[in-house]
Formats: sequence, structure tokens, C-alpha cells
Amino acid sequence: MMRPIRMAALLLAAVFLTSALAQTNLTFWSWRTEDVAAYEKFIAEFHAQNPDINVTFTPYLNTEYNTIVSTALQGGGGPDIVHLRAYGGMEPLAQAGLLVRLDDKVPALGDFDPGILLGATNRADGGVYGVPFALQTVQVLYNVDMFESLGLSVPTTWAEFLAVGDALKASGVYALANGAKEPWTLETLFGGVAPTFYGCTPFFQEITTGKTNFLDARFTGALQRMLDLRPYMADNYMGVAYTDMQTLFAFGQAGMLVGGSYELGNMKSLNPDLRVGAFAVPGDAAADASCVSYYVDGSYGINAASSHQAEALKFIQFLASKQYGQMFTDELQQISAVPGTTPTSEALGNIVDLMNAKGTPFLLLTAFRFGQPSGSTLLQNEMQAAMAGDKTVEDVAANIQRGVAEWFEAFQ
Repeated sequence: MMRPIRMAALLLAAVFLTSALAQTNLTFWSWRTEDVAAYEKFIAEFHAQNPDINVTFTPYLNTEYNTIVSTALQGGGGPDIVHLRAYGGMEPLAQAGLLVRLDDKVPALGDFDPGILLGATNRADGGVYGVPFALQTVQVLYNVDMFESLGLSVPTTWAEFLAVGDALKASGVYALANGAKEPWTLETLFGGVAPTFYGCTPFFQEITTGKTNFLDARFTGALQRMLDLRPYMADNYMGVAYTDMQTLFAFGQAGMLVGGSYELGNMKSLNPDLRVGAFAVPGDAAADASCVSYYVDGSYGINAASSHQAEALKFIQFLASKQYGQMFTDELQQISAVPGTTPTSEALGNIVDLMNAKGTPFLLLTAFRFGQPSGSTLLQNEMQAAMAGDKTVEDVAANIQRGVAEWFEAFQ
């Protein structure tokens, strides 16, 4: 006869085995290496509501992620949950049948703004293949305490903007933390500086319908304004990388940074005491329209090859919920794409107000990443050469026009 203690041990082992067998383990890949702690909190909340589903978040280097995830999915592998790039970064995966169409599976998507859903829409079939996770804007971020101590006001003209830069330099700091070592940071600089000078949304509508092109003097003039800011950057700006930019601004070595709204969360982590303000780059006259670029930062999708479709969909539905959207906003100090969320910090609230009043679609990112060569890649590399003094803005514009015309029908 089996002893009671042994029987109890066997029963307990059976319970643990049954529990283990009932668990589903999902994998979630991303490029958000800086947000690991936040995603662990989000996942913990989901697990508390769904104790039978475990999610493992694995971030990869931003510059390597696209290749890693594309190769894995095309090989029939990869994660269950895929952090997807927006616009043209998502489309090839959807068109290859590697992602699950979600607009008929996630009811909450029906409440999202149609313009936001475009960042996760496959143009070939009109289907939505991801849940948009954030909106980002690009503007001038400034050190509020530094401005106050120097008696500086938010500029209302380009001349005033440069005068603020001169005052910051005279105080012993760099005016701008921006650098040019990594090409992608120059597209960010473009998103903050150029729209005011090429003409904001009216120009966006003209160029995306083929009524004008990148050779337009408004576009080359906007590129020149970027070059005009070189004297306000660090002396070795060509060697200043993205993390250097963050450090310079976070710790008071530069008074301004032309950067994304996502920097609010980064700055909070680096220097919780830093007070950050924001404004749009002003035009030549105070009455001129000024604007800030906005875009969908990406979305969450499901790998079509995942063997855990039901569980993955449950996690995706959580990521589309208002509860998650508010957690995302609160934890990361970013603008959630989920409708109905509310900024809880003054700094983020100001940026949302700025976006609502002066927002314009981020030109190259939202409209010219759907073919090869990508308009974004062309701009980034060409402007890096221009920042180094190796090309003129006319060279840059001609090369962007030539490359995009290879696939953009309105230019053909």
C-alpha cells in the first residue's frame, strides 16, 4: 500500500505538472531596448489578468532589428508577437503573408483614428496588420530652468531662434545637442526644422500628389536651414551620436534639442529633475505658419506562423485597450495611439497641444518609405554628407528626387 506522504507528493507533483502544461509561453520581439523595464510592467499586468499566458520581451539593437525580424519571419520562425515598424516598414511583411490581419479580430481598432491606422495598413488589401502603439512628434525641446536663468523666451521668429542660440553659446553651453554621426538622427532634425520652411501640410499634399517634387525651392530652402544650424551644435557635431545628444541635453551641456516627443521619457530616466519645454521652429516672420512633424511610431502584430494564435490575439487585444494605452502614456511619457488616453504630465500635455495646433505629417517617413530606395534612407545619407560639407542642398534634393522617382508613380 502506498504511503500517504508519498501519495501526497505524487499528487502535488501532478498538480504542478498540469499547471506547467497549461501555461502558454509567448515571445515578443522589439527594437525598444530603452523600454525594457516598462514592458516588463505591462507584461506583468497582462499576466495578472491571464495567469496561463507568459510573455517574454526580447529587444534587439534598433539598427539591426529590421533585418533580424524579417529574416526570422521569412524563414518560418520568429516571435509570436512582432513589434512592427510603421508605414513602408510593415507592408512587405504583410504582403508576404507573414502577419495576421487584425481589423476583423480586434474590435477596439474600430475606435482608432483612421489616419493613425494608416501607419499599420497594408495598401495592397487595405487591411490593418498591427495595433498602433504611439504617436511621436518632432519639435524643439528646451531646458526650462536654463531659459529662465538666462532670461530667454520662446522665440517667435527664426532670427529670435538664432539669437537664443547665440545667448546659450555665450553662457558656456551648446545651443543644440543635435549631432550628425548617425544618419537617422538627421531625419529627426529634418522633421523638426524643415516643415516650417517648405510649407507644412499644403506642401505635403502637393508633393504626395505629384504637383511638385523634391527639386522645389521650398524643399531645398528647408534643407539649407538645417545646415544653418551647424554653428549652434557641438564643435565636433559630426562625431556626436544619438546617446551623446541625449547626455548633452539631459545634463545641461546644451540648452535645446530638436528631438522627438519620446525624449520626455528618456530625459526622465536620465535626469528626473530636468524641466523640458517644447516649441515649433518658427518662421522668418511671427505671422508665418510653423509646424511640428507627427507620425505613428509602429504597431504590434502577430506572426502568421505562431503556434499560439489564440493566446497571441488575447495579448494583442490587451495592447489595444484603453487600460494599456493609459499605462503606456503614464510609464513612458509618450503619446499613446489608443484613443481616450490622457497625458498626466505638463510636459507631455504641452506637446499634445502643440501637435493638435501645429501638427503636419512627417514627410519622408509617412509618404516615401513604401519603395526602394526609401526616401528616408536617401535623406539621411545625403544630409549627412551635406552636414559634413561634402554636398550642397541641391545635390541632396537631386539625389532624393532621382531615387524616389524609381518607384513613386506620381514622379514618373
